[in-house]
Amino acid sequence: MDAEQLREQAHKMPGYLGKLLPDSAPTYPTLLEHVLDDVQHKILPGVTHWQSPNYFAYFPSNSSIAGFLGEMLSAGINIVGFSWITSPAATELESIVLDWLAKALFLPQDFLSSGRGGGVIQGTASEAVLVVLLAARDKILKTVGRSALPKLVTYASDQVHSSLQKACQVGTTSSTAVDPLPALAKVTKTNNIWFHVDAAYAGSACICPEYRHFIDGVEEADSFNMNAHKWFLTNFDCSLLWVKDRSPLIQSLSTNPEFLKNKVGLRAHIRNHIAMAAKFEELVVQDKRFKVVAPRTFSLVCFRLLPPPNSEDNGNKLNSDLLDSVNSTGSVFITHTVLSGEYILRLAVGAPLTEVRHINAAWQILQEKATALLENL
Repeated sequence: MDAEQLREQAHKMPGYLGKLLPDSAPTYPTLLEHVLDDVQHKILPGVTHWQSPNYFAYFPSNSSIAGFLGEMLSAGINIVGFSWITSPAATELESIVLDWLAKALFLPQDFLSSGRGGGVIQGTASEAVLVVLLAARDKILKTVGRSALPKLVTYASDQVHSSLQKACQVGTTSSTAVDPLPALAKVTKTNNIWFHVDAAYAGSACICPEYRHFIDGVEEADSFNMNAHKWFLTNFDCSLLWVKDRSPLIQSLSTNPEFLKNKVGLRAHIRNHIAMAAKFEELVVQDKRFKVVAPRTFSLVCFRLLPPPNSEDNGNKLNSDLLDSVNSTGSVFITHTVLSGEYILRLAVGAPLTEVRHINAAWQILQEKATALLENL
């Protein structure tokens, strides 16, 4: 098959690449043009293009010219910055930039490196949660003794990120519902519980003043993280973690102390995606065959195709078939979740190149495939 046929079929052909590449590494060098030719005709047709304007799955993972230029500089210098002495500029730049962003988010002064806390870059939000779990664990064990380790408990929403189903963090990955931070803070403070706020996706929106209230109460948190690589035009992987007191992290991880962009442009970037999600939500509401199943707060819309009254599984197979039918076109990519036992479709606007025309095109495909499925019931 040619490259275009491969592009259309690769996602249905697990193991396709092994049939196109040698069983072992080449013995002798090959020309760069041959390598690039393989990339063009064998690799790219099988790539899920996260930067496509028609990519609406999971959550965004933005890139940008500034992002990959920074990536090139970082790769060219190639430092190993695990402590100040290994590269003073890297450590200090990390602290300075995270302080900049903390101020842009109006985080409390306690989270700045000029005080007891500060920010540090992790690879992912999962790593950030693991780091603060270790810090929280060792902090309490210093008080109650290590023999109490089996009795330690963590708490989280039932829609918490899959990386940690039993961690004390805020928010819901499936539908971007936001938990009430002030109320949770009262509970954690009363019971001396480490309070971690995970705003991996939606934290970026809080640089816009009109969305900042969603993290009101963060001043009572012990730690806060967001992923710059999701919605902040930064190459993967870059998860930002701030702590109110860096001492527990330093002690738990046995490391030496590491103290811990244009805001107008970033705000416009965020607001544009949220506006397009609102546009898509309006389209869904106007078609009575569909239903918006969770309040849209940011740029994620959760919706489903309503089943006939006699549906045995409440339309779960119908919506699963709709997802498969839409994604099989190769023109749009969306994902799903399960809320209260219902199979829900998710459309997350976040690719830098997405325009209203892509939203309209995605909706047209959804409507066409829904019509075909309903006619065959």
